[in-house]
Amino acid sequence: MLGAKGGALPLASLNHISLVCRSVERSLDFYQNVLGFLPIRRPGSFDFTGAWLFNYGIGIHLLQSEDPEKMPRKKEINPKDNHISFQCESLSMVEGKLKEMGIPYIQRRVEEGGIYVDQLFFHDPDGFMIEICNCDNLPVISLSGEPIMACKRVMNLLPQQQQQKAAFQL
Repeated sequence: MLGAKGGALPLASLNHISLVCRSVERSLDFYQNVLGFLPIRRPGSFDFTGAWLFNYGIGIHLLQSEDPEKMPRKKEINPKDNHISFQCESLSMVEGKLKEMGIPYIQRRVEEGGIYVDQLFFHDPDGFMIEICNCDNLPVISLSGEPIMACKRVMNLLPQQQQQKAAFQL
């Protein structure tokens, strides 16, 4: 079995996801104005078009496709497709904003032992699936009995992000 010698890799947290885009500019607009990510500095030594964004303790790296016309186009919103999920405080507010922005979405509800999780699914400009949910309703219970740790980096960034938000509101 993989990892049987010495256990799993000593990871700390999710750093970023990379997404190949038809148009970095269009995706940059989406991730900033729909999901609230902030552009951050990207190494100048890269010799390809891209953009980096950060918020909520994770980064998103947008990479310009070398052949945008050959990228597959997804039309159907399928919750069982690859996706990234974000927690929110008010699904009704998110749903209202999606309607206001004209972004098609579908709703799902999951029930586990009397606990309900509501979900909204929609696509980014390239068809990558986004989920917004109230998933914190479900307890995170390890099947192995091992404790599950919160990401220290996220905990350290929370005061910094609050300061950034305050600066943008001035």
